Amino acid sequence: MRPSGRAPGELRPVNIVRGALRHAEGSALIEFGATRVLCSASVAAGVPSFVREQGRGWLTAEYGMLPRATHTRSEREAARGRPSGRTQEIQRLVGRALRAAVDLAALGGHTITVDCDVLQADGGTRTAAITGAFVAVHDALAWMRERGLVAALPLRDFVAAVSVGLYRGVPVLDLDYEEDSACDADLNVVMTASGRIVEVQGTAEGAPFDRAALDAMLALAAEGVVRLIAHQRAALAR
Repeated sequence: MRPSGRAPGELRPVNIVRGALRHAEGSALIEFGATRVLCSASVAAGVPSFVREQGRGWLTAEYGMLPRATHTRSEREAARGRPSGRTQEIQRLVGRALRAAVDLAALGGHTITVDCDVLQADGGTRTAAITGAFVAVHDALAWMRERGLVAALPLRDFVAAVSVGLYRGVPVLDLDYEEDSACDADLNVVMTASGRIVEVQGTAEGAPFDRAALDAMLALAAEGVVRLIAHQRAALAR
């Protein structure tokens, strides 16, 4: 039995509130159980120098946690003067995941900056950030289309992410903090609606696991991503 009482292949309750911020071109508040992440997508003219001569736009992401997103207060990274290695790793992952879904060539000379701010953390903050940020980016691209900045919605596919792991030897989907801190293995899987893998991050937390366990976790992640994309579509239809 999982600590939460969920079945092995059961997601936590998922909720996506579209248009959570008044001023952003696109925004969404996403909840994976007790994990809550506020995502926004901002559009600006101009691109970084390394893509300026390539005739395409750019998408980048930033990620952060509020001081009381966890059980104890953490110091603001701005107070330390630089983001932590974990923060840099996650925001690069979010950027890569979203760039896989967006046709950058169709953005022209524009940059989309995605901000993912963790309001409350209970495991899976990076996967929630990717899943919610896609909705924000979708609405930012629709905002661009309405203003003639792009000819059509420059999306290649939907993209979402979910965690999977081995908990007491059993593959389980969408780890919360209690499971994540006690699991035998932990994977974060980013996939498109067409079932193609964007990225897999994984490690054995204790004993190494075999190929059969990896295949079982990837299959479970694929099922979870299908359901998360259904939540995205439902949010965008509202």
